[in-house]
Amino acid sequence: MKEITFTLNNKKVSLTTDPMKRLLDVVREDFRLTGTKEGCGIGECGACTVIVDKKAVCSCMMLVGQVEGKEVITIEGIEMDGELSALQKNFIKYGAIQCGFCTPGMIMSAIALLMENPKPTEKEIRIAISGNLCRCTGYVQIIEAIQATVEELKAQ
Repeated sequence: MKEITFTLNNKKVSLTTDPMKRLLDVVREDFRLTGTKEGCGIGECGACTVIVDKKAVCSCMMLVGQVEGKEVITIEGIEMDGELSALQKNFIKYGAIQCGFCTPGMIMSAIALLMENPKPTEKEIRIAISGNLCRCTGYVQIIEAIQATVEELKAQ
């Protein structure tokens, strides 16, 4: 057992836990942030994607001991003053949500892309979300929602 301290959704947090516990389990079980989903458990589907120090990572493949002193953002951390983010609103508007299981991870991958590159091309968007599997939408609506968000950000 070890005390691990990191920033979670803009709040400094500490917990005493096994540093070998998966970040996914800590987020869901210890902090009760259940928006992050477990799909495959082997880093293949992207359902568990969170942002660690501005990079999209599969939280099922990261140990909580690895986030000591780092910044972790989950889907719950991207709302603004109690409102959905522009990207979340566009996922709804463009029908990019069907069953919703992949949505949190897909949005987190897109957010990480926009943090790094606020004006990505369609190809860059496709590459950024290539680690996230969706069985429902065929990706067209997802890409349209991300592109619409990029256009809105350009206009600001």
